[in-house]
Amino acid sequence: MNIERFQELLKPVTDFVSSQIVSPDLAEELNRRFPHDGVTFRAIEAACHEAILDGWMCVQGKEGRRFGRIIEPGKETGRLSVDVVDLKNIVGPHHRHPTGEICMIMPVTEGAQFDGKPRGWCVFEPGSDHRPTVTNGEALVLYMLPEGKIEFTEQ
Repeated sequence: MNIERFQELLKPVTDFVSSQIVSPDLAEELNRRFPHDGVTFRAIEAACHEAILDGWMCVQGKEGRRFGRIIEPGKETGRLSVDVVDLKNIVGPHHRHPTGEICMIMPVTEGAQFDGKPRGWCVFEPGSDHRPTVTNGEALVLYMLPEGKIEFTEQ
Protein backbone atom coordinates (compact mmCIF):
# COMPACT_ATOMS: atom_id res chain seq x y z
CA MET A 1 0.00 0.00 0.00
CA ASN A 2 1.21 3.47 -0.87
CA ILE A 3 -0.36 6.93 -1.08
CA GLU A 4 -1.12 6.62 -4.80
CA ARG A 5 -2.92 3.30 -4.32
CA PHE A 6 -4.74 4.69 -1.28
CA GLN A 7 -5.95 7.67 -3.32
CA GLU A 8 -7.20 5.26 -6.02
CA LEU A 9 -9.20 3.33 -3.40
CA LEU A 10 -10.76 6.60 -2.24
CA LYS A 11 -11.60 7.87 -5.73
CA PRO A 12 -15.23 6.62 -5.85
CA VAL A 13 -15.82 8.28 -2.48
CA THR A 14 -14.03 11.56 -3.21
CA ASP A 15 -15.69 11.79 -6.64
CA PHE A 16 -19.11 11.39 -5.03
CA VAL A 17 -18.51 13.63 -2.00
CA SER A 18 -17.01 16.46 -4.03
CA SER A 19 -20.15 16.63 -6.17
CA GLN A 20 -22.52 16.91 -3.17
CA ILE A 21 -23.69 19.55 -0.71
CA VAL A 22 -22.12 18.95 2.71
CA SER A 23 -25.16 18.28 4.93
CA PRO A 24 -26.56 15.55 7.20
CA ASP A 25 -28.30 14.10 4.12
CA LEU A 26 -24.85 13.38 2.70
CA ALA A 27 -24.12 11.01 5.60
CA GLU A 28 -27.28 9.05 4.83
CA GLU A 29 -26.34 8.79 1.17
CA LEU A 30 -22.75 7.73 1.97
CA ASN A 31 -24.09 5.02 4.28
CA ARG A 32 -26.24 3.78 1.37
CA ARG A 33 -23.63 4.01 -1.37
CA PHE A 34 -20.60 2.91 0.66
CA PRO A 35 -22.03 0.87 3.56
CA HIS A 36 -19.79 -0.05 6.48
CA ASP A 37 -19.99 -3.72 5.51
CA GLY A 38 -19.46 -3.07 1.79
CA VAL A 39 -16.46 -3.72 -0.43
CA THR A 40 -15.29 -0.08 -0.75
CA PHE A 41 -15.54 0.70 2.97
CA ARG A 42 -13.73 -2.51 3.94
CA ALA A 43 -10.98 -1.96 1.35
CA ILE A 44 -10.30 1.58 2.59
CA GLU A 45 -10.33 0.38 6.20
CA ALA A 46 -7.87 -2.46 5.45
CA ALA A 47 -5.64 0.01 3.59
CA CYS A 48 -5.61 2.33 6.62
CA HIS A 49 -4.49 -0.49 8.91
CA GLU A 50 -1.83 -1.58 6.41
CA ALA A 51 -0.52 1.98 6.00
CA ILE A 52 -0.31 2.44 9.76
CA LEU A 53 1.69 -0.79 10.06
CA ASP A 54 3.89 0.35 7.16
CA GLY A 55 4.61 3.55 9.10
CA TRP A 56 3.32 6.28 6.77
CA MET A 57 -0.16 6.92 8.18
CA CYS A 58 -0.98 8.42 11.60
CA VAL A 59 2.67 9.24 12.25
CA GLN A 60 2.13 12.42 14.27
CA GLY A 61 1.01 12.66 17.88
CA LYS A 62 1.38 10.07 20.61
CA GLU A 63 -0.33 6.95 21.91
CA GLY A 64 -4.08 7.56 22.18
CA ARG A 65 -4.10 10.30 19.52
CA ARG A 66 -2.14 9.73 16.33
CA PHE A 67 -2.96 11.66 13.19
CA GLY A 68 -1.76 12.99 9.88
CA ARG A 69 -2.82 14.52 6.59
CA ILE A 70 -2.54 11.92 3.87
CA ILE A 71 -3.72 13.88 0.83
CA GLU A 72 -3.76 17.63 0.27
CA PRO A 73 -6.80 19.09 -1.51
CA GLY A 74 -6.40 18.96 -5.26
CA LYS A 75 -8.07 18.28 -8.56
CA GLU A 76 -7.71 14.50 -8.14
CA THR A 77 -9.82 14.55 -4.97
CA GLY A 78 -12.33 17.20 -5.96
CA ARG A 79 -10.59 19.74 -3.68
CA LEU A 80 -10.95 17.49 -0.61
CA SER A 81 -8.09 16.93 1.81
CA VAL A 82 -7.88 13.52 3.46
CA ASP A 83 -6.66 12.99 7.02
CA VAL A 84 -6.70 9.88 9.20
CA VAL A 85 -6.67 9.86 13.00
CA ASP A 86 -6.31 6.96 15.42
CA LEU A 87 -8.08 7.91 18.65
CA LYS A 88 -8.45 5.92 21.86
CA ASN A 89 -10.88 6.97 24.61
CA ILE A 90 -10.13 10.63 24.11
CA VAL A 91 -11.66 14.04 23.72
CA GLY A 92 -9.62 15.80 21.08
CA PRO A 93 -8.93 19.48 20.44
CA HIS A 94 -11.86 21.76 19.68
CA HIS A 95 -12.10 22.82 16.07
CA ARG A 96 -14.47 24.40 13.57
CA HIS A 97 -15.36 23.23 10.05
CA PRO A 98 -15.65 26.31 7.78
CA THR A 99 -16.61 24.14 4.79
CA GLY A 100 -17.79 21.01 6.63
CA GLU A 101 -16.24 17.67 7.49
CA ILE A 102 -17.05 14.20 6.14
CA CYS A 103 -16.01 11.33 8.44
CA MET A 104 -15.60 7.60 7.90
CA ILE A 105 -15.72 5.89 11.30
CA MET A 106 -13.80 2.62 11.63
CA PRO A 107 -13.87 1.17 15.16
CA VAL A 108 -10.77 -0.82 16.08
CA THR A 109 -12.39 -1.87 19.35
CA GLU A 110 -15.84 -3.39 18.91
CA GLY A 111 -18.40 -0.87 20.12
CA ALA A 112 -16.09 2.15 19.92
CA GLN A 113 -17.91 5.30 18.84
CA PHE A 114 -16.90 8.64 17.37
CA ASP A 115 -18.97 11.55 18.68
CA GLY A 116 -21.61 9.02 19.74
CA LYS A 117 -21.79 7.44 16.28
CA PRO A 118 -20.92 3.83 15.39
CA ARG A 119 -19.13 2.38 12.36
CA GLY A 120 -20.12 4.19 9.17
CA TRP A 121 -20.31 7.78 7.96
CA CYS A 122 -21.10 11.07 9.64
CA VAL A 123 -21.07 14.60 8.29
CA PHE A 124 -20.58 17.95 10.02
CA GLU A 125 -22.13 20.90 8.18
CA PRO A 126 -20.17 24.02 7.19
CA GLY A 127 -19.72 26.27 10.22
CA SER A 128 -20.13 23.43 12.72
CA ASP A 129 -17.65 22.71 15.51
CA HIS A 130 -16.85 19.96 18.01
CA ARG A 131 -14.28 18.21 20.12
CA PRO A 132 -13.71 14.89 18.34
CA THR A 133 -14.47 12.25 20.94
CA VAL A 134 -13.91 8.51 20.86
CA THR A 135 -15.54 6.42 23.57
CA ASN A 136 -15.60 2.69 24.35
CA GLY A 137 -12.13 2.00 22.97
CA GLU A 138 -10.20 2.84 19.84
CA ALA A 139 -11.31 4.00 16.39
CA LEU A 140 -9.76 5.17 13.18
CA VAL A 141 -11.49 8.14 11.58
CA LEU A 142 -10.78 9.15 8.01
CA TYR A 143 -12.02 12.67 7.43
CA MET A 144 -12.31 14.77 4.33
CA LEU A 145 -12.34 18.56 4.41
CA PRO A 146 -13.54 20.60 1.43
CA GLU A 147 -10.60 22.83 0.43
CA GLY A 148 -8.71 21.33 3.40
CA LYS A 149 -10.19 23.95 5.72
CA ILE A 150 -10.21 23.43 9.48
CA GLU A 151 -9.84 25.97 12.31
CA PHE A 152 -8.49 24.84 15.67
CA THR A 153 -9.75 26.98 18.53
CA GLU A 154 -8.76 27.74 22.11
CA GLN A 155 -11.98 26.38 23.65
